[in-house]
Amino acid sequence: MKIAICLSMTFSPEILELGKELKRLGHEVTLPRFTEEYATLESRDSMYIESAHHKVEHDLIRDYFEIILEQDAILAYNKTKNGIENYIGGNTFLEMGFAHVLHKDIFLYFSIPNMSYTDEIEAMQPIVIDGDLEKIV
Repeated sequence: MKIAICLSMTFSPEILELGKELKRLGHEVTLPRFTEEYATLESRDSMYIESAHHKVEHDLIRDYFEIILEQDAILAYNKTKNGIENYIGGNTFLEMGFAHVLHKDIFLYFSIPNMSYTDEIEAMQPIVIDGDLEKIV
């Protein structure tokens, strides 16, 4: 299966390993551009500055939409962040919306978070894998 991983870039270091594991399981994996760069940054402040800069300079929102078009599914890596369990941030939410409109499978790494847009996430009917990558079929 061709899978694009969607995430908050603060999770970049661990997503590199997750991508390798998905490949080991036979999937074709696409990570957001600059994931490897973000994984090496030492602070969240550096990451936010770099992220905003790259989003504009490289048109990353449209870029990842084009990538999602070519995939079978997306995997939203929704780990706890900023005190919100199973956090789904703005970009990941947009990417889930793109995938939904395109009739792509949407996998959530952890369960649906309790956020102001929980209803919309539930309406997209994501498949929760509870951290078990072998549930992606």
